[in-house]
Amino acid sequence: MNWNPWVKRCSAGIAALLIALSLAGCGDSKQETTVPEKAPATQDAAPSAKQDALKTTYPLTVQDATGASFTFKEAPKHIISVSPAETEALFAIGLNDEIVGVSNYDDYPEVVKSKPKMGDLMKPNEESIIAAQADIVFTGISMSEEAVKKLRDLNIQIFKTNPKTVDDVMKNIEVFGQITDHQAEAKAVKDKMKKERQEVTDAVQSLTPEQKKKVYIEFSPGWTVGKGEFMDELITLAGGINVAADTKGWNEISEEKIIKDNPDVILFAKSVVDTKTNKGLGEIITSRSGWNQITAVKNKAVIGLDDNLLSRPGPRVTEGLQAVAKAIYPDLFK
Repeated sequence: MNWNPWVKRCSAGIAALLIALSLAGCGDSKQETTVPEKAPATQDAAPSAKQDALKTTYPLTVQDATGASFTFKEAPKHIISVSPAETEALFAIGLNDEIVGVSNYDDYPEVVKSKPKMGDLMKPNEESIIAAQADIVFTGISMSEEAVKKLRDLNIQIFKTNPKTVDDVMKNIEVFGQITDHQAEAKAVKDKMKKERQEVTDAVQSLTPEQKKKVYIEFSPGWTVGKGEFMDELITLAGGINVAADTKGWNEISEEKIIKDNPDVILFAKSVVDTKTNKGLGEIITSRSGWNQITAVKNKAVIGLDDNLLSRPGPRVTEGLQAVAKAIYPDLFK
C-alpha cells in the first residue's frame, strides 16, 4: 500500500517530512474549559449531584490548541472529523449519530467506513464540509495552521488538537465529552486508558537502569522520533530508553548513529511498504548495510506493531503502549 504515516494511518506529524506536506507544530495543547461551578451537595443529594457533574451546562466556552475560543449554546448535532485519532475518540464516547463526515483515511471503528468522506488532514474537502453544515469540525496535530486558517476564513468552525502526551490525549477526550454533553462516556474511556497505562507502569517499575533496554522505533522508512512527542513517551512509559531521545520531534535518521547506539529492540510500523522497492519496513531495516551487527537484529528483536495503535494519539494509544511494552519486555507481559 502507499504509505504516508500521518495522512493515511494516523494523526501525528513528522516534522521535516510533513513540513513538506504543510505540517506546522503549534506548541503545547491549550484546551481549557469554562465549567459553571456547582453548589455543594448534601450527603442525601450526593448521587444526584454526581450525575449532574457529568452533564454539561451550556453555554460552554472552550479553547483549542491554537488558542481559538469556541462557545457552544447547546451540544453540537452535526460533527465532522478530518483526523483519524479524533474520529476514534468521538466514536469512543458514543457520537455515531452526530458524526456526519470523516476523513478519507478513517478506518476505525468499522462503522466509520459508511460515513461521508470529507477529505483528509492535508486536503480537506471544503465544499463537502460546508455542504454538511457541521456545527463543529475536529482536526488533529498534522493539519497545518495555514490549512486551519483557510477553513476558518470560510466560516468553518474547526477545533484543532495537538497532543504531545498520553495525558494530553485523555484531556482532549474529556473536552470532547464536555462539548458534546457526553461526559460520562468520556470518563469511562479515560478510566480505561488510565488502567491500561497503570498496568504497564506497574509491570516495569522494578527495572533497574541496567535492565532497561535501548529502543529504536521507525514508523516510516528512515524516520524516527525524539523527545517531545507522544511516541517517545510510549517508549519511556514502557520502561525503554529511546536511542533518539537526544533529538527533538520527528527526525530523519542517521544509519551510522543507530548502529553506534546499538539498540536492544527495534520497533517498526508493520504494514508500511516502500512503494519504490515494494519492501516492507521490517525487511528494509534488517537489510541495511552494517545493521546486522546491531543487537536487536542479531537477536531477532525487530518487531512490527500495528500502525494505528502505535501512531494515533486517540483512545487506543494506551493499547499501543501495551503493545510497545510487550515487545520490549515480553517476559514481563506473558
